[in-house]
Amino acid sequence: MTKLTKKKKQLLELVDPENTYSLEDAMSIFQSVKSSKFDESVDIALKLGIDPGKSDQNVRGAITLPNSLGKKVAVAVFADGDQAKEANDAGADFIGMEDLAEKFKKEEIVVDVVISSQGAMKIVGQLGQVLGPKGLMPNPKTGTVTEKVGEAINNVKSGQVRFKTDKNGILHGCIGKVSFSVTQIQENAAAMLEEVKKLKPATAKGAYIQSVALSSTMGPGVKVAPASLII
Repeated sequence: MTKLTKKKKQLLELVDPENTYSLEDAMSIFQSVKSSKFDESVDIALKLGIDPGKSDQNVRGAITLPNSLGKKVAVAVFADGDQAKEANDAGADFIGMEDLAEKFKKEEIVVDVVISSQGAMKIVGQLGQVLGPKGLMPNPKTGTVTEKVGEAINNVKSGQVRFKTDKNGILHGCIGKVSFSVTQIQENAAAMLEEVKKLKPATAKGAYIQSVALSSTMGPGVKVAPASLII
């Protein structure tokens, strides 16, 4: 039998996995076990009523939250001509075409987001094995394949969060920091829930959002009443 650590025992005492908590109670729990070394993230997990085995029922998207996560985001943009200039003006960290592709192949750069103009996708498409495993492949559904590269850069730099369902039909996304107020978390959660509802697959049957849970980086997962996240 695996021996429980002191931290694990503390978490088990704080959270009853059978209970559903209010947002206020969940944030109080995260505050009580937060790290003193860094500001932990608060993540949301939505169990959706979809069949994850069907490609037309996978849910993915992106949203710029009302309250920014305050994270510095490194962005690479595949573009040339006027769009490359637009990317530079918007503050892209890396810009290029074939030369940028070579940097990725040689693992010379590390970024959080990759954006591509539609014309550059012929180059980006060849990087599937490099970008795919890292979750960096540009996709029109998340706004990272676009002709408006400057707008896309501004979105991700200002706190845009990308999300998608996993193989179990659970959607994950970051909605804030432990240091955020309950109101800030509520506003971000409500915005994400609204966006996810808009993306409900036409073929999905029954209840769409089945359950909601929040967790902090070092803390436990806590079931939360969906009503407490609605403004």
